[in-house]
Amino acid sequence: MRVGKLVKISGSVIIGKGIPDIEIGEVIEVGDEGLIGEVIRVSEDVFTAQVYEPTSGLKVGDKVIATGRRLVAELGPGLLMNILDGIGRPLEILIKKSGPFIRRGIKAYTLPRDKKWHFKPLVKKGEKISGGDIIGVAQETPIVEHKIMVPPYIHGVVKEIYEGDFTVLDPIAYLENGKERPLYLMQEWPVRLPRPFAKDGRLPLMKPLVTGQRVIDIFFPVPKGGAACIPGGFGTGKTVMLHQLAKWSDAKVVVYIGCGERGNEMAEVLTDFPKLVDPRTKRPLMERTVLIANTSNMPVSAREASIYIGITIAEYYRDMGYDVALMADSTSRWAEAIREIAGRLGEMPVERGFPAYLPDRIAEFYERAGRVIALGRPKREGSVTVIGAVSPPGGDFNEPVTVHTLRFTGVFWALDADLAYSRHFPAIHWLKSYSVHADVLIPTMAKDLAESGWKELVDLPRYRERALSILSEAAEIESIARIIGEKALPDDQRLILLTAELIKEGFLRQFAFDEVDAFCPLEKQMLILKIIIDFHEKATKLISNRVPVDKISSLPVISKMMRMKFDPRGIEYVKSVGEEAMKSLKEIAEEYGISM
Repeated sequence: MRVGKLVKISGSVIIGKGIPDIEIGEVIEVGDEGLIGEVIRVSEDVFTAQVYEPTSGLKVGDKVIATGRRLVAELGPGLLMNILDGIGRPLEILIKKSGPFIRRGIKAYTLPRDKKWHFKPLVKKGEKISGGDIIGVAQETPIVEHKIMVPPYIHGVVKEIYEGDFTVLDPIAYLENGKERPLYLMQEWPVRLPRPFAKDGRLPLMKPLVTGQRVIDIFFPVPKGGAACIPGGFGTGKTVMLHQLAKWSDAKVVVYIGCGERGNEMAEVLTDFPKLVDPRTKRPLMERTVLIANTSNMPVSAREASIYIGITIAEYYRDMGYDVALMADSTSRWAEAIREIAGRLGEMPVERGFPAYLPDRIAEFYERAGRVIALGRPKREGSVTVIGAVSPPGGDFNEPVTVHTLRFTGVFWALDADLAYSRHFPAIHWLKSYSVHADVLIPTMAKDLAESGWKELVDLPRYRERALSILSEAAEIESIARIIGEKALPDDQRLILLTAELIKEGFLRQFAFDEVDAFCPLEKQMLILKIIIDFHEKATKLISNRVPVDKISSLPVISKMMRMKFDPRGIEYVKSVGEEAMKSLKEIAEEYGISM
């Protein structure tokens, strides 16, 4: 056993000496309680470590034990439906051992050691296998089949393989490669090291992550394997937005990291998610979810680790060939933890007190997103989509975390305080947000729906562009209308304001707690937008033929168009409203003798 002693304590950072061969990244145990820490700096005679538990009560001279292990994630069946703390310990076990106030120094394994899983082998004795190959499956939850893979960088010939019920510590196979090596249902991986994938395995981001949120799916879509940033000040709805994405996105597996946010928000996730039903499988949502809770009242340094634990779990399920969505709430709190540790290390601060390597850390995290061909056989594709909330102080999007995050993400959902305070949710501002993937994803979605029978939706890119153009024009007209009054505007500009209001109220505004509107199927989203834009284009023709705009704005169908998204009859009702809108405009045209 390699034992040193504590020589200095500065908050969550400690300095020890007496272990000459200690390495950066090595896990240590500090004091009589064995507090978990990780070495972050090594010099000739001393080493520095960050401790992932409160350090109050430690004193100079306390023992420091080097474990010889890295900070690793335990990967195997039992991750789903689990709630972990920032360093991968299940909260259920921590609470059982210490009560509601978690004591320091408690040791707990991520995966249950006593639960048995039925393993079904897919390879035979005598087969050659290598890292990433799927050797069998275990049913982790009713909706997710856990594929047991050979750990990366291991290869050999199958000497023995068994079928039956095993714990994660029971050997399920033996490999022969000069010496006999057992394989288990579980494997470990260092959290700071990206998991490998096939050579030249990065794939283009061509498939949309369908979220059921209209402003995202149609206006600012994110691809599977992409990275998105959702910044916003206090009260703009970041957390609720991430909850919605975690609930309804069409990812196979969801990893939700509560990183430094308020404990009551995470408590809401922990109580709500087990009750929610996945709209696609009709099974409990938790059956495809891993939650990592490291809230603002938990140790600051563990926030930094929680991000890496989460992305490693996401990459593991990606390697099985699944689409994974990772939500990080919020990366600003993670960056604050980096700043605090850098300050205690005496490193030179730059902008807003953050260390100079902040952009590197942010890039390192978001670069682990992607759609790839997984390592090993059979050939399979998987993706990790990273969606990070940012909490800029005072809603200032020019602060370092937001600015650097935007450098490494292709989707920007700008939450606007004015929209939030006017109760327009999601408060994603349509003129400030963008998606660099929209030109690829929108035609792909339209083509897929057209091929599945929705031929009328093939023109979706044009409808989207027209809607954004109308909203942009309306913003300019509104500034004039505030001065001279809306009634003084020409009819064509008043029609633009009317259509913009239809788009905002009937399409963009979405109610997270409404049974019907919380999740909107893609075809319904497209149909709603098509109806509104078709209505605008027909009405524009009437206006150009001197039909008063008041004649159009007083139509009873206008209110129906604003509320058709709520009707439980779904697409059939939306279609009927569209037909009624066209019929109403046709009647006006006939009244004025205009050919439509």
